[in-house]
Amino acid sequence: MNRALVLLAAVLLAGCDTKSSGPPVAAPSSAQSSAAAPPAAPSAPPADSVAAQAAAPGQAVSFPSGGNGWLGVPATPGKHPAILVIQEWWGVTDWIKQDVARFASQGYVALAVDLYRGKATSDPGEAHELMRGLPEDRAMGDMKAGFDWLAARPDVDPQRIGIIGWCMGGGYALAFAVAEPRLKAAVVNYGRLVTDPAKVDAIHAALLGNFAGLDRGIEPKDVQAFADTLKKDHKDADIKVYDGAKHAFMNPNSKEGYDEAAAKDAWTRIDGFFSHKL
Repeated sequence: MNRALVLLAAVLLAGCDTKSSGPPVAAPSSAQSSAAAPPAAPSAPPADSVAAQAAAPGQAVSFPSGGNGWLGVPATPGKHPAILVIQEWWGVTDWIKQDVARFASQGYVALAVDLYRGKATSDPGEAHELMRGLPEDRAMGDMKAGFDWLAARPDVDPQRIGIIGWCMGGGYALAFAVAEPRLKAAVVNYGRLVTDPAKVDAIHAALLGNFAGLDRGIEPKDVQAFADTLKKDHKDADIKVYDGAKHAFMNPNSKEGYDEAAAKDAWTRIDGFFSHKL
């Protein structure tokens, strides 16, 4: 793995270990308090959500060059667009598998890259340790392996591959957009940002961003700076901040973060974005 990519991933994730009621958030800026709220275990998902997750179709797969993931494929034959799905700090949980199944039902070959290689948790302390122990170069390498594995499949159009991630995975999705020029589209959901003009200039994929107005790590002003940099560099980007929403507002298992209205709108934006770009 190129050393520059390792450093990029490290920069994106350096502040993601601030504990909160959901997945990690970016480190506070110098103007913010360094105090972090105590973690709280995620609430159990609604019964209907549990049933949907348990029934989510898919299969575990391994990549020839190393790493593994969870795959969902459309029911119809032919070549399809594909989406890499990148986990939160919890790992490839039932919710991530449900998202894979959701994309597959829409006609995408969807692959959740298992950055923890088989480990997942609902305990914030363990999630913190798993994330801190994740080698950034290995994570970037696993995403590259997943991308190449998808591109080589006979049922995938290699010109139409996108990526989506949440929190830690959102930061990695953006890092991969910087590193992989073949990527067609990327969705960053409340993930670590970049404003370095050189990194922004390296992005060739269309971008969609969904962020929380009350995120304690990624403030609206930082999101605006990111959007301004993208605009200045004439990037194809659509960035939105949900006023009143908290970090992890899309995950129904986040007791304090989930916001049904914001999540529904974000999913509508995501579906429309991938439909148009892929």
